[in-house]
Amino acid sequence: MADRKSERGGILGAIGQFAFVIGIVLLTKTVAAEAYYVPSGSMLPSLLIGDQLLVTKFPYGYSRYSLPVPLAPASTERLLGKLPQRGDVVVFRLPRDPSQTYVKRVVGLPRDHVQMRDGRLWLNGKVVPLRRAGVGQMEMDNGVVTAPRYIETLGGREHAIFKLRWEGELDNTQEFVVAQDQIFVMGDNRDDSADSRLAPAAGGVGFVPVENLVGRVDGIIGSWDPIVRHDPVWTWPAGLRFSRFFSRVN
Repeated sequence: MADRKSERGGILGAIGQFAFVIGIVLLTKTVAAEAYYVPSGSMLPSLLIGDQLLVTKFPYGYSRYSLPVPLAPASTERLLGKLPQRGDVVVFRLPRDPSQTYVKRVVGLPRDHVQMRDGRLWLNGKVVPLRRAGVGQMEMDNGVVTAPRYIETLGGREHAIFKLRWEGELDNTQEFVVAQDQIFVMGDNRDDSADSRLAPAAGGVGFVPVENLVGRVDGIIGSWDPIVRHDPVWTWPAGLRFSRFFSRVN
């Protein structure tokens, strides 16, 4: 009988330890940080397809979308809420389909006026500074192309963008006025990003409610080039981009 009690106690103890570990993991993912994978090239050259991102939760406070599963009630107020800064790279839940998670750069805050004119970003009636910075490799559906690289300065902070053309569908837009409790986001790959410039009905993002923010992208914890998955499995380690491991995101 004592052996049975000891065995039962051991099982219950193991279950308790497992539940404790799961609880710590969920608490960490809710309060501190969570990892996200980059599946597309909309944020090139800042983020590459296959980057694994470290997304911190506390910079903007907490909403139901801070939870691994958004079970809390909807609310425009965030616990310990704080707005992002222009230029922050953020992860958010897509407003038209919260089951999807997107990553973009914040370019507009509440009450900002945002517009594209001839491929240049205008903010509150002033063109955002832009300078040429060589070329870079841009991944496309039909392969890799060499693309002009530019440095954009937003809120005193610099980040790189790709720009191939200046008269595309999203290069001349209406003036967007960002409402209270919303932000305006864009991809750094300006010619290949469905973002706030494009209405949700047209497959874009539209304005993003502050509630939908998951967190801020602070770094890259790992990166693996998915193109090698078409090669023999023993060559897959060659796809590891060690130079991007534990690197910072501007």
